[in-house]
Amino acid sequence: MVCEGFACSKNCLCALNLLYTLVSLLLIGFLRVVGVVIAVGIFLCCYFFYMIILLLVFIVQFSVSCACLALNQEQQGQLLEVGWNNTARAQNDIQKNLNCCGFRSFNPNDTCLASCVKSDNPCSPCASIIGEYAGEVLRFVGGIGLFFSFTEILGVWLTYRYRNQKDPRANPSAFP
Repeated sequence: MVCEGFACSKNCLCALNLLYTLVSLLLIGFLRVVGVVIAVGIFLCCYFFYMIILLLVFIVQFSVSCACLALNQEQQGQLLEVGWNNTARAQNDIQKNLNCCGFRSFNPNDTCLASCVKSDNPCSPCASIIGEYAGEVLRFVGGIGLFFSFTEILGVWLTYRYRNQKDPRANPSAFP
């Protein structure tokens, strides 16, 4: 049987990592001097991968934060309209909770769960109401994301710095 799909790949990688961990623990247990070198290598390797992953998270989070802050009103409206047209369940929830009908206009033949339909009051379209909330949320999420993306780049720098530092307790002549 051929290994296909995400689950198989994930399980193979987990098994391989487990094998490497067991082999390294055996080496550390049997060969004390070599074990220390291997343990330090594994430790530094983990820091390197942590630094790389943190850098990738920074790039993605920074990009998404900038995109959230860069959207203008027209782009937000287009994005909301696409979401509105693709989710009937969300339409019903929004109309019911925000007491509005339709996105930009309401067709009386369509169903609307808002309470304004049952009363004599005219129903306002949902686009303007959702647009206000969306603008606030995008600015908030973009600002928070931008803040945390810079803390992640600080983490990358600290990890890089720590990984390349010499241990002050170590023998200075051991380093070239």
